[in-house]
Formats: sequence, C-alpha cells, structure tokens
Amino acid sequence: MHGSLQQNAALLELIKAGVSGLPCEVAVCPPYPYLGQAQSILSGSALAWGAQSVSEHQSGAFTGEVAASMLLEFGCRYVLVGHSERRALYGETDTVVSAKFEAVQRAGLVPVLCVGETLAERESGMTGVVVARQLSVVLDRVGVAAMASAVVAYEPVWAIGTGVTASPAQAQEVHAAIRAKVAEQDLGVANGLRILYGGSVKPQNAMELFGQDDIDGGLIGGAALVADDFLAICRAAN
Repeated sequence: MHGSLQQNAALLELIKAGVSGLPCEVAVCPPYPYLGQAQSILSGSALAWGAQSVSEHQSGAFTGEVAASMLLEFGCRYVLVGHSERRALYGETDTVVSAKFEAVQRAGLVPVLCVGETLAERESGMTGVVVARQLSVVLDRVGVAAMASAVVAYEPVWAIGTGVTASPAQAQEVHAAIRAKVAEQDLGVANGLRILYGGSVKPQNAMELFGQDDIDGGLIGGAALVADDFLAICRAAN
C-alpha cells in the first residue's frame, strides 16, 4: 500500500522509458485506485500492468470488492492471487485462492499464483509439503492445462520485506519442485511455465537468482518503488 498520484507518475515514466528495448517482459501492479493512472501512462508502451488482488465473485453484493471484469476494463493483463499478505492478514485460504485464480482466467486475465512457506514451516522441514498443497488445490480446481496461461511466483514468507533472501540454491530447489509437481500431470505445460522468485530481490542478488535453471524472473516488492533498482533487476533478468 504505497504511492500517490505524483509519486506514481514519476516512477512509471522512468520505468516505462527504462524498459523500452529490453527483451524481458515487465509488468507493474499498483493499488486499485491507481489503475486508471497506470492505464493512461502506460498504454502503448512495452510495460504491462495488473492488480494486486481480485474478488473470486463475478458480481453481486460484495461491498469493497473488485471483480476481474472491472480490472479488464482498466487494461490489466495480470492479477496477483494468493499473495502471502492476503493469506496471512486477510485469511485467504487455498480454496479462496483457487477460486480467485479461476475468476481471473475466466475474465481473460493472467493469474500470478503466489505460493510459499512461513519461517516456522521451513524450519520444520515442511516447505515442500506446503508449496505442493497450495499448488495442488489450484490444479485440482482448474486442471493442469490452465497453468499454460498462468504464472507461478514462489515467495518464501520469511524473506518478504525482511532483507533476508533465500539463497539461489534454496530458491532453485523449490522452483524445481514446483515445475516437477506440474510435470506430474503435463510435462509440456511444466516446461513452459514461468516461475518467478519473490523475496527481497535486489540489484545485488538478482543476476545470481535469475541464473538458476528454474527461476524465470522475479516478483519484486520494495525494490520496485525505486526506479533505478527496479530497472537494474529488469536488466539482470536478461
């Protein structure tokens, strides 16, 4: 929950200019009230945009919620679903996350499914079990073919905003497990699946993280609020 109209305008203009000509795909996900501003500034550019969350409902008496069809009208392409803060602070269960995933795809948008474990779960050796469960609930609901038009983001909760980053080897291990889980049902879909890493990615560690076999890019938090840092990470993705 960051930004203002003035801050956003400056940041988006810098990022828009900086990503021009880069071969990697780049998107920004501002808070709901700023989606119209993002659409106005970014339309026709190489920079895509999306939303940080969405309702699982298509319409109805759900005051304060935002439907995927509404996001589509603002030119969104991507929607985060299951971000760790939504799970922890707002009680979004695996079932709710899977419903949101389905709603996003039904509207013609690309869901970015966030999965990851807490520090307690990692220390108890439950990382693989937790991530597999979060992924399986979505696969059971929508089928493996749906993953061909989706993105997965591994975000270890213990590394988000803490300054602590999973080592490249730790991150790679979980990314490989995610791809293997999808490959159990469809190898082709698994090979084409984009899996991002999110958790205190910085210009200083981005290149080594992105150099791992199964890490296809990053889900960037705090560093995305500083244009120079974010653009350095984008360049590392190439």
